[in-house]
Amino acid sequence: MLRRTLIAGLAGIMTLGIVLPAQADAISDAMAAVQKHAGKKETWNGPTSGPKAADGKTIVVLAADMKNGGVLGVTKGIEEAASKIGWDVRVLDGAGSVSGRTAAFGQAMALQPDGIIINGFDAVEQQTGMAQARESSIPMVSWHASPVIGPDPDNGVFANVSTDAMDVSAAAAQWAFADAGGKPGVVIFTDSTYAIAIAKADRIKETIEALGGTVLEYVDTPIADTSNRMPTLTTALLQRHGDKWTHSLAINDIYFDFMGPALAAAGISGDGQPKAVAAGDGSESAYQRIRGKQYQSVTVAEPLNLQGWQLVDELNRAMQGEEWSGYTSPLHVVTLDNIAFDGGDNNIFDPGNGYRDEYAKIWGK
Repeated sequence: MLRRTLIAGLAGIMTLGIVLPAQADAISDAMAAVQKHAGKKETWNGPTSGPKAADGKTIVVLAADMKNGGVLGVTKGIEEAASKIGWDVRVLDGAGSVSGRTAAFGQAMALQPDGIIINGFDAVEQQTGMAQARESSIPMVSWHASPVIGPDPDNGVFANVSTDAMDVSAAAAQWAFADAGGKPGVVIFTDSTYAIAIAKADRIKETIEALGGTVLEYVDTPIADTSNRMPTLTTALLQRHGDKWTHSLAINDIYFDFMGPALAAAGISGDGQPKAVAAGDGSESAYQRIRGKQYQSVTVAEPLNLQGWQLVDELNRAMQGEEWSGYTSPLHVVTLDNIAFDGGDNNIFDPGNGYRDEYAKIWGK
């Protein structure tokens, strides 16, 4: 009888929403893990040595889709860095489709560049073009082309540049868990076209469930078609899950570019639930939504401009037969509380660690 009474009492406590000590510890631990990535980035921990700038090079950037904020941000960084190092850049937009990227790769090979940067699409998708580039001894570096950070010899990539995607995903999930008081009901958005997207979404799911939260739905929908799919998909998810849906977790910000109107139509305020949390990239539109409390609470941002500089540096190393730098760029959990620093006023995570000067010194510029 006593055992039944205790169980009933505990059930009553949980029904009332009272947080037990063990759960309180899990919440505080999750938020402590998030806070490690939320502070200012003022110290340079990247490379301080490397080859001087190779002269007179022409490079091609193969962009997955210039409508994607992450791809756009990296491209701007590449152009800025190329101007400093003294290279010409040609950007070819794959326009969000496999056929578009295939055509862009063909154009790139016709230009016979000194180097190629794959920006935001899976290297496996373009195996024919990759093989042609290897046969022509054209060095390639990439951003988000595989789950691997650094050299990816299987795909012929000298260095794949990224933050640690698993840390990004874990931080997003931990924030949602803590914000929901240990009881999140989440919908995860990903795109199985990309191996890295599936890896990130799987890590989000594993983290939420390991912490004791609930994954209501795991949605596989193409990044390239979010403008068409997300409005009706959001309405359908609201109908299916109602108030159980506390947080949306997506592998990048672009999914949230098109959710707001459907949420507003359902009478949900900009800072209401479900709260949107992006595991990458830190787009300009995401910063604007967070600042305005308009249907996004967090982006786990990557230093897109810095990564553009790193891509140019890695390509310079590749051209001159050097090893890759070994650098993994930092991630940053952006919330309303810390949005003002490290480039936040310009709607970008741009670390105040002096990376431009550091790379310029390496290149002799």
